[in-house]
Amino acid sequence: MTDASTTPLDGTTPPTSTTPPRSIEFGVLLHGSGGHLSGWRVPGSPSDGQLDIDFHVRLARTLEAAGVDAVFIADVVAIWGKDLDSLSRTARADFFEPLTLLSALSTVTERIGLVATATTSYNEPYSIARKFASLDHLSAGRAGWNVVTSVVPLEAANFGRDEHYDHADRYRHAEEFVDVVTGLWDGYDDDAVIRDQDAGVYYREDGQHELDHHGEFFDVRGPLNISRSPQGHPVLFQAGASETGQRFAAAHGEVIFTAPGDLDRAVELRSTLRRLAEEAGRRADDLRVWAVLTPLVGESGQDARDKFDALQALISDDTIRRSIQDNIGDLDLTGVDLDGPFPDIPDSNRSKSRQQGMLDVARAENLTIRGLASRLAERGTTFGTAVQIADHIEQWFRAGAVDGFNISFPYLPQTLDDFVDRVLPILRERGVFWEHYGDTLRDTLGLARPGTPVHTPAALPEGASR
Repeated sequence: MTDASTTPLDGTTPPTSTTPPRSIEFGVLLHGSGGHLSGWRVPGSPSDGQLDIDFHVRLARTLEAAGVDAVFIADVVAIWGKDLDSLSRTARADFFEPLTLLSALSTVTERIGLVATATTSYNEPYSIARKFASLDHLSAGRAGWNVVTSVVPLEAANFGRDEHYDHADRYRHAEEFVDVVTGLWDGYDDDAVIRDQDAGVYYREDGQHELDHHGEFFDVRGPLNISRSPQGHPVLFQAGASETGQRFAAAHGEVIFTAPGDLDRAVELRSTLRRLAEEAGRRADDLRVWAVLTPLVGESGQDARDKFDALQALISDDTIRRSIQDNIGDLDLTGVDLDGPFPDIPDSNRSKSRQQGMLDVARAENLTIRGLASRLAERGTTFGTAVQIADHIEQWFRAGAVDGFNISFPYLPQTLDDFVDRVLPILRERGVFWEHYGDTLRDTLGLARPGTPVHTPAALPEGASR
């Protein structure tokens, strides 16, 4: 948590320096009525917002008009939790499939990026490659894939498995999965499809490449049955936090989500990711690092905190218990006193970094379950006036901690509107944020377009032309 009301850069004066060479980048998570567990209960937030396409269209168009880089739809392919009494008091069991929603949004927007989560653990590479290539074509080059390995063991039972893949196997599986997907995206040269009606030639045979992959986890012949997409490869997003996850992200990700907690850690983490990218044979500038941010704008710092406290008061005790249970590991906290000593937590097959981070906070601050739940809900939240939140964003950007932010709004649409109408204009005035849309999402983010493998062109059929 960051309290912008108590940590402005220098009291009241924003930093001064030359205009940076690139604008701050922003992605925005759209998840129903908001990211907070009780966001759907706030007056003015539509309780059926997740199942209303008009609601999503309104948000996407608002963000595009504001110059935001991308909308992002996160995903879990299971109901996140087993306890129905708790789940029935949240909106966590009710989500659109991301690619379906983004395909709809691609028809009512023109420039904003469209990013979806898809797991490597419970999908097939060919299907994922084809779906994202299709979205990239339909949106004229605005697709992005958030690569995840799945942190929720409950997903396994939905795909015929008794147990979730263990942590190490998930990443080995994901390495091969991404290699197959990117190989399939390279299955056609950019100029392979010629559609020569006179000669009757749709595509050049020498411009199509069979993948013929045989690996530890997958056997995939290829190629895709769709031509190379506008970006060559849709932009790869990733959020690895453990040591293994960071290496995976630095090797494959182009936009990496982080949750560093404080400025010093953010600077260190971005530097580490850039170094790991170079060790993986990439350029450090091939990465964009976006920190998670949950802004809560108020007329004062206390007003913003009061809004958060009101949200917390809407969460039932059972839901508080389950929020810890579902995030920290495979255990049952039924009947455990929320305000008693923190219980012993067994090792988990969930996200190692997430569990360890939560345990470190709980032990260091001697927190109860209720206290840790409050800290979890506050994670990444920045409280303050519009000026103070703009100060926080600018400080992190100018310090080299981030290239941008991945924003989760506690409840929608009010907190999104506050940010767009009150915070972004301040950042524009300070010369650190401006509309920077390019022809594709890659252009918008300043990322290079992948080339296709070198090959020797064969002769065209008689009468055909390139």
